[in-house]
Order: sequence, then C-alpha cells, then structure tokens
Amino acid sequence: MESGNQGTISVETTVHAPARKVWEYWTEPQHITKWSFASDDWHAPHAENDLRAGGKFLTRLEAKDGSFGFDFGGVYDEIRTNEFISYTLGDGRKVTVTFLSQENSTKVIEVFEAEGTHSIEQQQAGWQAFLDNFKKYCENAN
Repeated sequence: MESGNQGTISVETTVHAPARKVWEYWTEPQHITKWSFASDDWHAPHAENDLRAGGKFLTRLEAKDGSFGFDFGGVYDEIRTNEFISYTLGDGRKVTVTFLSQENSTKVIEVFEAEGTHSIEQQQAGWQAFLDNFKKYCENAN
C-alpha cells in the first residue's frame, strides 16, 4: 500500500452497550481477536495492544484457509479513555476513533486516510465490515 493524500474516509456504527464496555472490547487483545476481521472466512489469531501514546498495537489477520495473511499495526498518538483514540498506521496514514456515549448506546466513528491501491468504495466497505463485526461481537458477548 502506498501512502499519500488520497482523502479521508469515515465509517460509523451505534453499539447498544455503554462506552466502558465498548472501549474494553475495542482495546483488549482477548476481545480484538474475536472481532477484528471483515468476514467469516477470516480470523485474527493474535493481537497485541500497548494502549498509551507512543504505544504500539498489532493484530494478525489471516484467511481461515491459510491462503493469505497480514499484520495490521501502528503507533498510538493520543488516547482519551472511553472517548478517543488516534494512531498512525505502519504506512504513515492517520486514523481516529471517537466513542460518543448516548444513553445506553455508544456511537463509534472511525476516520482514516485513504490509501492509493484500492478504491474509496472498497476501503469504506472493508472498514465498515470490521466495524459491523465489532458491533455484532460487542452486543452479543456477555
């Protein structure tokens, strides 16, 4: 993937859970491995997360059939517990994640710099699929 200013893309969902739970499921490796993939034919066998400014994160994503895999990682720029995360991906692109508490729900908004390899529509659909998977996991987990 090449870096460069291709514009920004936004995806969002509303999770029917309090911000504290949404934050925990978003940031703790034992939860990340349960939702951090876009479709059921993929999985995330490993995740590491040093949740602090300057801390690194890494999630290993693999096709379940073993045909392909890659690491998704970067470095945190800013953390505001239960509210906001910003980070820089390994290729230099910036991402922000905002958690807005709304009574018994939490709106999650991700804004990321597009890369130049895939279309804006493909990138938006892919990131939205991750977010939809997160919502499903968070709402259905005990």
